[in-house]
Formats: sequence, structure tokens, C-alpha cells
Amino acid sequence: MTSFDHSTPFILLARVHVKPDCVNAYLEAARQVDRAVMTSEPGMIHHTFDQDPDDSLAFVWSELYANDQAFVAHVSNPPVQDYLQKHAEFGDNFQVEVYGTVGPECYALMNSLGLPVKFFKTQLGYSRV
Repeated sequence: MTSFDHSTPFILLARVHVKPDCVNAYLEAARQVDRAVMTSEPGMIHHTFDQDPDDSLAFVWSELYANDQAFVAHVSNPPVQDYLQKHAEFGDNFQVEVYGTVGPECYALMNSLGLPVKFFKTQLGYSRV
């Protein structure tokens, strides 16, 4: 694959920070949304929640989307919306990084979520996904 657009896979990293004394509650919220995403979003190819080795309150969602439509399905999924509400209660920071090219509609949607988003647009490479 040599061209990248709304129809190609992209990676999203969501860096979250949890309030002190809220890690167990946050992990349960993350566990619930992860299970729901696994069973209801075929366009989510990879979905993990990893803890920072240097900060026990910092975590990263690593997500591989099949295409822009998979992201639209993700943010429209009620369990994801519930998780974001729980983040507001248990977390104190949420930053998003997007690696890959998304179309203008997905770009606008990502920017409309009220979260800081940094886009890394693909300049070259290939995908076997």
C-alpha cells in the first residue's frame, strides 16, 4: 500500500492519567469498555491498556483502527461514552495521538471531542494490515 487516506488503518494512542486512590476503579472501567469494544467493534484490530513503568498512575490505550469508519463506530459506541464519563470522575488527564492519515470528516470528529489531539500524518511506508 502506498497511499493513505480515510480507508486505511491508523494507530491511536490515548495517554491517560488516573487520580490517586482511583486506580482500581479506573482499571475496572477500562476492563468493562475493553470487553465491550472486543465484542462489538470488528474494526478495532488491536486494543490494549498498558501501564507506564515509571508512573503507576499513567496508562496508554493502544488502538489500531481498520479505517476512519471504525473510529466513528468506536466513539459512537455507548460503552465508550460511559467509559469517558468515568474517566472524568477517576482520571485527571487524557491526551490523544494519531499516527496515520485520516480523512477530513474523521479529523473534524476527533477535534470535536474536547480532548487534546496531535496528528502525525503518514509521509511514507506501507501497511500489511
